Amino acid sequence: MKLGYSAWSMPRLPVDEQIRIVAEHGFQGTELIVIPGSSTDLDTLDQPERRRIRRLLDGSGLTLTSIAGYAGISDPDPERRAASLARVKATIDLAVDWAGPAGPPPVAVMGGERPEAWERVRDALAERFGELAEHARSRGVVVALEPHVGQAVDHPDRAVWLLERVGSPHFRLNFDISHFDVMGLHIDESVPKLAPYAVHTHLKDQRGRYPHFEFLIPGEGDFDYAAYLRAMHEAGYTGFITVEISVMVQRRPGYDPVAAARLSHETLSRAAADAGLSLAGG
Repeated sequence: MKLGYSAWSMPRLPVDEQIRIVAEHGFQGTELIVIPGSSTDLDTLDQPERRRIRRLLDGSGLTLTSIAGYAGISDPDPERRAASLARVKATIDLAVDWAGPAGPPPVAVMGGERPEAWERVRDALAERFGELAEHARSRGVVVALEPHVGQAVDHPDRAVWLLERVGSPHFRLNFDISHFDVMGLHIDESVPKLAPYAVHTHLKDQRGRYPHFEFLIPGEGDFDYAAYLRAMHEAGYTGFITVEISVMVQRRPGYDPVAAARLSHETLSRAAADAGLSLAGG
């Protein structure tokens, strides 16, 4: 496994600075985001800028671990929903433009809706993700669903149902264990079920239980990272463990993305040592 850091922690900083901060703190990879309002908003990325960012990544030595391309594919308005699906497809195309030596990065997406809507919307979600998976297949990309607390796909069993219903190797998971931890699901309840489908991960710290919880910077809470890393290793996961700093943290007065990157790297490096594992690809 390797250690990555998501630009979600600093969405409005120039991409040059995002990449510099991640590289300088010892991470091996970074996730870039293309949602509206970010410095790398998909709508602002013409071909010269796409090529420039690819050169920045090459020069930094960082792997592009994922592209966060969240969009409202469950929007009840048909026109807005169609626009969101088109945006995710355009992000899939961007992944081809940003392909590195190992190929295009996965594109992380969410399902939306509320947990109580699952039975009503699951077939429609399967149809929409099937459509995205087919476009991803045609471009040699993987779409990675992120199950999320407070959304329809909020439980390992629901995620597995959706994955099996779509039935495509181009539809997999962005596995963020924090969403299950705040629901009271132990590492042993989520990792064995979901790690085999994961092509990317997010990792935070957290405190409390849904709906009364908060996300934290790794090292601020008491999540057992060593146990998590051992479980992921035993499940056969060999990809990136990518730290994501929640908007909850970013809203704090005086939030410092550099300090957050430093604490995250220190916390995960220490946990890997405690687990007897490497987060440098070995």
